[in-house]
Amino acid sequence: MTVQVVGMWRYPVKSLRGEALRTAVVETDGLAGDRRWGIRDERTGRILTGRRRPELLHAKAAYRDGVPEITVPDGRTSTGPGPATDRLLSAWLGSPVSLVSSAAENPGRAEYFEDATDDTSRAIEWIMPESRYVDAAALLVLTTASLRAGRALHPSGTWEPPRFRPNLLIDAPTTGWAEDEWVGRTLHVGDASVLPIEGCIRCTMVTREQPGLDADRDVFRVLARHHGARFGVWCQVAEPGEVALGSAAYAAAAASIPLAAQ
Repeated sequence: MTVQVVGMWRYPVKSLRGEALRTAVVETDGLAGDRRWGIRDERTGRILTGRRRPELLHAKAAYRDGVPEITVPDGRTSTGPGPATDRLLSAWLGSPVSLVSSAAENPGRAEYFEDATDDTSRAIEWIMPESRYVDAAALLVLTTASLRAGRALHPSGTWEPPRFRPNLLIDAPTTGWAEDEWVGRTLHVGDASVLPIEGCIRCTMVTREQPGLDADRDVFRVLARHHGARFGVWCQVAEPGEVALGSAAYAAAAASIPLAAQ
């Protein structure tokens, strides 16, 4: 069997829908262009996320001439940071916000809800890593095996990659939560090597409605009940390199063993 990268995404602006890629460069701190921008609430100084403002998932961002072009749900667009973009986003969200670069800011502050299924529960602030508006680590990897495992437990739910916002989707022809076996090993993907460090603990984001996906709190409940709320794996970058759709992937143990043979 051949194990391949079958999906690849970057999200130029945190919590906005991103763009599918055919090729990408894995840099020392993540996928090139991924989550380099955020929308800052000017009243609190926090970076907004789909946890606090779920409507963010209905807008999209893609790079144009090196800066994000944002399209809000009614079709209006604005490109790059500046007053025009800030006015568009503020009018859409109904509060003063601005588009900011993670490179120009201190580590971002954001919030999550104590109970992932209850938006009225206590909001808890956390500090994101430096240089990008990511939740925990450089790169999020998911497998088709985990998507199948979730679907088997909750067949009426929609288990599609956009709900879970991975950077890389790997077609693992195994059963169960395939990524668990990679923690502590080296995962070679295309020309890059990454270090899976921990399962991604999910939150209210996976319950949110977005285009093509209904709101579904049972997705989180199933993950919490059967897999400690984990889905996918956070990775650090060991060796930067290029990755493309169709790139082979294998995890190194005592020797390099193709994932399909494990």
